[in-house]
Amino acid sequence: LALADAPWRPTPGTTWQWQLSGSVDTSRDVAMYDVDLFDTPDAVIDRLHREGRVVVCYFSAGSWEDWRPDRGAFPAVVKGRALDGWPGERWLDVRRLDLLGPIMEARLDLAAARGCDGVEPDNVDGFQNATGFPLSAADQRRYNTWLAERAHERGLSVGLKNDLAQVPALVDLFDWALNEQCFEYGECRALFPFVAAGKAVFGVEYRGEPAS
Repeated sequence: LALADAPWRPTPGTTWQWQLSGSVDTSRDVAMYDVDLFDTPDAVIDRLHREGRVVVCYFSAGSWEDWRPDRGAFPAVVKGRALDGWPGERWLDVRRLDLLGPIMEARLDLAAARGCDGVEPDNVDGFQNATGFPLSAADQRRYNTWLAERAHERGLSVGLKNDLAQVPALVDLFDWALNEQCFEYGECRALFPFVAAGKAVFGVEYRGEPAS
């Protein structure tokens, strides 16, 4: 699916499938697939495009992962505390755009080169977590703004992952939102600005009954 002009901007109700590990099941009849930037084979991306699907590529913009092929590009000074429950993953000092910028731009270049139509940058709410760095809301907003602008420069659609506290400041910069567990935690109202702007919110829940 070629998006030569404006980035993809899905409307509320857009169907999607999110699979970041294992062999991607391409049989779902949905508009968008969200898959891993590094691990998804070219053949899968090509097949999804042939079937008319939009392909969004996931990568972590706010954490270092010791299994990624570019793990050696991250200097020690930007690596902070471990993410709770995620072995081999550490928070990044998003204030250091001088060091992280080239790494993240290379990832965005990879997404564009692989034919991804958009990106899902993860862990972009470090300022609300115990990262090991004194990150402020302003630091996070600057970094997230930078990510959105760099994605758009490459024609990539970009979603805001979680970071509910900054939705009012960032809704105009991002094309859609992806949220984990807003129903479980009673936080969905914070995402209404995306819906009001005609932009999709892709919701993920890990507990409870889907019907409710």
